[in-house]
Amino acid sequence: MKSQEQARERLEIDFPSDLSYEQDEEWCEVRAYGTRRRIRFHDYHEIYAIPGLYEQLFYEKLKCDSPRVVCGLLGEVLAEDSREAEQLVVLEVGAGNGMVGEELQGMGAPTIVGVDIIEEAAQAAERDRPGVYDDYVVADLTDLPPDARRQLEKTPFNCLVTVAALGFGDIPPEAFTAAYDLVETGSLVAFNIKEDFLSKRHESGFSALVRRSLEDGRMELKSQRRYQHRLSTTGEPLHYVAMVAEKKGDLAQL
Repeated sequence: MKSQEQARERLEIDFPSDLSYEQDEEWCEVRAYGTRRRIRFHDYHEIYAIPGLYEQLFYEKLKCDSPRVVCGLLGEVLAEDSREAEQLVVLEVGAGNGMVGEELQGMGAPTIVGVDIIEEAAQAAERDRPGVYDDYVVADLTDLPPDARRQLEKTPFNCLVTVAALGFGDIPPEAFTAAYDLVETGSLVAFNIKEDFLSKRHESGFSALVRRSLEDGRMELKSQRRYQHRLSTTGEPLHYVAMVAEKKGDLAQL
């Protein structure tokens, strides 16, 4: 079997040259294994199924920097609060193929449990980054099977991380609420979101949930940073806001 690096060498990725698309409608054409196909960026199950495509598309061509920025901000807050990364028990939601988990592991987090709704994500994480996750649960957080719920509830999570998965419907507010309520009070919560979604004109979805929880006091903002998440297919910068907060109370009753 050829390695992931060899698989990457076969991939040819082309973007539409004459059209600009909204971020959740962006697509590319990929030539792999002798065939060319069009793949929408949010069709993650198709992207994860091709070894190396996620990294080459988002990190090499589009310069995505979110795992480093969000985990870096989390590390800064840990240091400011005199907390140790070695004490983290992390629930990572929208874990994908393990790029954020790898960053967390590199920080020294000893226990990381990934959750994703896509089976192909779990397969890709095991294929590309074996050993990063202590467990990886494939489930819908808004409709957890009893065994998956018991499995997650028995773990004393003190940190929740989700990167590049909020605001477009990939992880709905209800799923974030369910994950948030699985971690202990006092836990750090690290996430990012497109800066446009935090403006007051977005009065629904995840942005409204964050605004209400901060105003209500169930989430206390510790630090935030505006940064370039990645480039669009036309080369324009897409700016996000990385945030680290402390859980003060459950969100289910908000």
